[in-house]
Amino acid sequence: MRAARTQRKLSQRELARRAGVTNGTISQIEQNYSSPSVSSLKRVLDALPMSLAEFFAGDFTENHQVFFRKAELQEVTPRKLLRKGDGPISLSIRQVGNALAHQIQMLHERYGPGADTGSQKYSHNAEEAGIVIEGSIEVTVGTQTETLFAGDAYLFDSRIPHRFHNTGLVDCIIVSACTPPSF
Repeated sequence: MRAARTQRKLSQRELARRAGVTNGTISQIEQNYSSPSVSSLKRVLDALPMSLAEFFAGDFTENHQVFFRKAELQEVTPRKLLRKGDGPISLSIRQVGNALAHQIQMLHERYGPGADTGSQKYSHNAEEAGIVIEGSIEVTVGTQTETLFAGDAYLFDSRIPHRFHNTGLVDCIIVSACTPPSF
């Protein structure tokens, strides 16, 4: 309990106040003089906030990676997007970190000339936004189609069927985000 409390920079008194228990209760739990009931422990953990599973797993270190080098981005391009006709297309979607551990998915997308997300529009339960960094991309959302150039952006409800297609002669680079993560 002490490790979980100090990792969050809380005093015993502050944790006790937040949990609605006495300072002595927190002190006794931390010194193993008292074993709280499950309901009391849950109240204390809710004040941290921390789940019972996290508490019993015992990992209270703040060990979440914050910075990612180019080589650490994960390739997440769905297999269904990797082929066009008989040959591979130039499409890469790389993710920052583990999207399953977060509520947002950050992506670096590269569409080579002619690359697209498929002839059929697709949808998923999320919202997405992106900014074109280089090149151009034709984006179709529902019945609307627009060609976006470097500096242009999009934001839409991903439940609306959509498609991306590089109709240009150079690579298109997009930085995008999706919440919740979709793949």
